[in-house]
Order: sequence, then structure tokens, then C-alpha cells
Amino acid sequence: MGFFSFLLGEDARRFIKRKDSDAGEAGRALEELRGALYSELRTSEGAKRQQQRLCGPVVAMTFNFMVAVGIILTNKLVMGKGGFNFPIFLTLIHYCLAWLLLAIFKAFSMLPASPPSKSTPFSALFSLGVVMAFASGLANASLKHNSVGFYQMAKISVTPTIVLTEFILFRKTISLNKILALVLVSMGVAVATVTDLEFNLFGACIAVIWVIPSAVNKILWSNLQQQGNWTALALMWKTTPLTILFLVALMPLLDPPGGLTFQWNANNSLTVLVSAALGFLLQWSGALALGATSATSHVVLGQFKTCVILLGGYLLFKSDPGFVSLCGAIVAICGMSIYTWLNLRESHETHATQLPKAKGADDKTERRDTSNNSNTV
Repeated sequence: MGFFSFLLGEDARRFIKRKDSDAGEAGRALEELRGALYSELRTSEGAKRQQQRLCGPVVAMTFNFMVAVGIILTNKLVMGKGGFNFPIFLTLIHYCLAWLLLAIFKAFSMLPASPPSKSTPFSALFSLGVVMAFASGLANASLKHNSVGFYQMAKISVTPTIVLTEFILFRKTISLNKILALVLVSMGVAVATVTDLEFNLFGACIAVIWVIPSAVNKILWSNLQQQGNWTALALMWKTTPLTILFLVALMPLLDPPGGLTFQWNANNSLTVLVSAALGFLLQWSGALALGATSATSHVVLGQFKTCVILLGGYLLFKSDPGFVSLCGAIVAICGMSIYTWLNLRESHETHATQLPKAKGADDKTERRDTSNNSNTV
């Protein structure tokens, strides 16, 4: 009887009620956690915060560096030893596979949400899709008609082009020391271009034409992610169909006939598929790096790729840039290193200047709040 009295007594009822209350609080906490996760994954602001936490500048740029080295050597293998002499068609395959993967992500609700359509004008997305087609397509065409070393040297000239374009579009100015560093870079590029033993006029023309859309492409990717709530994958999903459309229009102009009659055996198909997979990773990692840093910093990363690409081209494809071209490359890399150092010093000075201002503003706010509280009392 004593045991049943305990079950039916006041203490037992209070104990059961407390357990029900604890279960209710646990359920509410679970619902709040679920709501927070939904906000992080299904809103553009939350998805952008998640991308910033997981892919900081170091992670994004390391990811981009590894993929870029792999795809340049793979594409040279596809178009060299594989005999796939259709660079625009290869780029089209890259973006078709990327769009297919993004569609799978979308179907499984794994694609981050996009910002509202009113927040970003369609002209900005359209421009990005167009310049992506020219930048990516002409990059592969340049790689086909130029040596690996010359291709990489042409990429160095994108940096001063970005600086000039940002000045024209956004009125961004740079210091005299940075201008001198960029002049040093341009001189190194000129030496490497003129003295490259595998230089040809048609390849040089493609490389020069490619520089402008490549610079604009990086600027747009960086600005749309940093000024809006776009993530890399969401922006890729919106712009990839436009890029595919313009690549189809570029194919008859730059590709030779016979792309569909290529010998699609197992080895060639596998190599092209690996190249396409790396192409998707390159686009994604490049977008992450541009969102985490800036257009100029992303190009600076290319200077670290230069030594690896030149070494890989020499070992795999017997490409000999020559002593003078190598000297030009070294000069260009030195100029870019000075430019990077100036950027870092300026960033540290700006940060050190802003800290006292922020601290002073916080002190003023605290004093004002204290005064208001005392007046209220």
C-alpha cells in the first residue's frame, strides 16, 4: 500500500509534472534548433554566413590553388596527347556537367537559397553569364594555342587590368608604389611574351582578348558576393545557363569542325569527364575565393601557381620557356609580391586606424546609455 500511495500522492504528481515540463522545454529547444538550421540553409543571409564560416580566405584559396593546377595540366593532356582540339566544346562540356550537378543539388534541396530577385538587377547576372562564357572559353582556346608557360604569363596581366577596370567602374584608386609594382609586373609579362620560344601570333591574340573578360568576370563575382547575399553555388546556378548559351554561339567561331566525330573511346571519354569534374570544382573554388577575398587577391594567387604550372609543363609536355622568358616570369612575380606586400601593409594600417575609432564610439555609446539610465532613475 505504501508504494501505491506514493504513486498517487502529491509528491508523485509534482515529480511527473516536472518531467513533463522538462520534456516540453527540450521539445521547444529542438524546434528552435531546427528553425535556426532552416534559417542557415534556406535563406540567402544564412547560407552566406555558413559559407563564410566554412570557407575562409585560406581554405578557399588553397582549394582553388589545388584545383587550378590540376585542371590546367589535365586540359593540356586532353588537348595535347588526347587530341581533343575543341577548346570551346570542352568548356561547354564543363558547364553542362556543372549545371547537371547543380540541378541535382537543387532537386535534393542542397542548393543554397538565392537573394530576392529585386535585390540584384538581371543585367548584373546577365553580364556575369556573358563574360564567364568568354573568359572560360577563351582561356581554354589560349591554352590550346599557347605553351603552358605563356598561358600562365598572360594571366599575370589580368591584375593591372582589374585595377584599371575597377577605377573606371567604381573609381577605386591605388597608391604610386602600387602603380610602380604593377609596371614591374607588366614589364615581366612583356619579356616573357616576346621571348617565349613557343609564341605564335594567333595564340597571342586570343590571350590578349581573353584578359579583359577575365578581369571583369572576377570583379563581378567578387562584388555580387560581397555586396549582396549571394553564395558561390547560388550564383553559379543563376548564371550557368546563360554561359552555356553563349558558349554554343562561340563554338562555330573558334572551334574547328569535327567535335562530334571525335574518337570517344573509354580513355578519351574518361579524361574529358575528369576535366569536366575539375572544371566544376575550379568554378566553385574560384567563386569561393573571390567571395572571401577580392578580385586582385585572387589573381595574386595565380602567381603562386606559376612556378607549379611551369614545372608541370616542362616535366609533362617538354615545354621549354627559355632563360629570358624565365627571367621575365621572375620579374613579374617579384612585382606581384611587392604589390601583395603593399596591400597587406595598407590593410593592417587601416585596421589599426579603425580600432581606436570603434573603441571611442563604443565608449561614447556606453556613457550615453549610462547618462540616460541615471536620468531615468
